[in-house]
Amino acid sequence: MSGDDIGEEELEQLRRRRLAELQRAASEEDRRADAHQQVQVQKQAILKRILTVEARQRLTNIKMVKPEFADQLELQLIQLAQSGRVKLPISDAQLKDALVRMQSQRKDITIRRM
Repeated sequence: MSGDDIGEEELEQLRRRRLAELQRAASEEDRRADAHQQVQVQKQAILKRILTVEARQRLTNIKMVKPEFADQLELQLIQLAQSGRVKLPISDAQLKDALVRMQSQRKDITIRRM
């Protein structure tokens, strides 16, 4: 056996290990994506039950412009509905009120250059 044979064997083992690591990482990422998709489907099903058609349309419009804000709003609406603190289904007017409340709670951050 020459020194090149040992180097080739070690290199092949490293390749196999790296391939196995990549496959595990890809599998984990697939599981996370599936879990995220299931959560989104459940969230949409709940929103469909608790919002009127007009309110869902407004939420869809908000999501196109401000997706992070819409996600926060969706969670807040679901929490309100699950806690029984709001009459169901939530109307467009009620959604507008929630939007006003959320906007007033947000803190504006300004950056000044000196």
